[in-house]
Amino acid sequence: MRHRILQTTSVLTLMISLLLNASWSFAEKKAEQPKQELSQLKKQLEALKKELDQAQEEHKDAADALKKSEVAISGANKKLHEISKQQVDNKKALAKLEAESKSTNIALGQQQKLLSGQLYQQYIHGQQSYVQMILQSQRPSEVARDLHYYSYVAKARADLISKIQSNLNKITKLNELTASKLQEITDLKQKQIDEKRILELQKKEKSKVVKSLSQQIAEQRGQIKKLSRDEKRLSQLVSRLAKIIPKKKKVVKQPSQSTKTTPQPDTSISNEKLPSDNFAGANFSALKGKLRLPVRGEISNRFGSIRQDSGISWKGLFIKASEGAEVKAVASGRVVFADWLRGFGNLIILDHGDGYMSLYGNNQSVLRQEGEMVKGGDTIASVGNTGGNESNGLYYELRKQSRPFDPMAWSSLN
Repeated sequence: MRHRILQTTSVLTLMISLLLNASWSFAEKKAEQPKQELSQLKKQLEALKKELDQAQEEHKDAADALKKSEVAISGANKKLHEISKQQVDNKKALAKLEAESKSTNIALGQQQKLLSGQLYQQYIHGQQSYVQMILQSQRPSEVARDLHYYSYVAKARADLISKIQSNLNKITKLNELTASKLQEITDLKQKQIDEKRILELQKKEKSKVVKSLSQQIAEQRGQIKKLSRDEKRLSQLVSRLAKIIPKKKKVVKQPSQSTKTTPQPDTSISNEKLPSDNFAGANFSALKGKLRLPVRGEISNRFGSIRQDSGISWKGLFIKASEGAEVKAVASGRVVFADWLRGFGNLIILDHGDGYMSLYGNNQSVLRQEGEMVKGGDTIASVGNTGGNESNGLYYELRKQSRPFDPMAWSSLN
């Protein structure tokens, strides 16, 4: 009987061990899966970009001369943006260190005052040893009590001295960390000055190119063939992206979005509200009528309206805004494209799942990288006029299954 129980116990132990190993193995594989997917996505994006570059070589236009300087400006601005974030983080850390140092110094002062009082009392009453206490005691029954009291006082003093030493060490460490943070802030300031100098040089370089090719760029801006080719290139890019993005589990099918380009009155309206993370976790399909436009500014062109320069209809919105203004993500998603594209300049595309994507073009700079997750309201780019555009602003599109639909029907300006 005992042998059978031991045998059963051994079998159960083995089964539990196997289950635990299987669970750990499954958990590790599950954790590795997103990394592998992201790595695969980046490889496919690199291959796609090479194809785009080859395709662009076949139809060179004047705006291509801007690519080098516009990409460089974007890179310099991205570095400045990262430096600014680091400075904010460092200043917060420095404030925390200063507050901690202040509270530690206050505690140290109180402890030193207490120790000083104890040492003064000891000086007044004289130093007594255990032997002296025993010999001077008139009542043997009080010896134990006096010894206990003496040991308590001695322990309290030792603890106090230990705390003082600990706080002195802590203050030394805090001072070292504070000095390190101050040095980091100084280094970042210098780095910022250097990057701004590079940025100004790149802007001057772009101005030279624009000046020398301004007439040619202006002429090409109104060519129907060129604009159609640019739009086709963008549609093909989005379509290819949709194919390489890892698919999530299927959800309840939503009604398809109308992609008909019905003419819209081209009256200018203004947007003052910006996106936030209020709808975190919600499916993009549930956000119709709740989205905010990605930048403050004047909406000068509407989805479906006819472009005066070419007669082609707009597939998105153009929002006039100040150069350098922050462009916000309209909802949470993953960056699936962040690069220069002919006709749209520095372009960033977010995947929101279930076939939905948002596109932000003509940016001065893109501040996020491919594969990065963003939340609604996060800054992802800054306003510019890249890609041969003549005025500062943001070109903004929404698409489902690669097909554009009206962003205004999904947005609220109130």
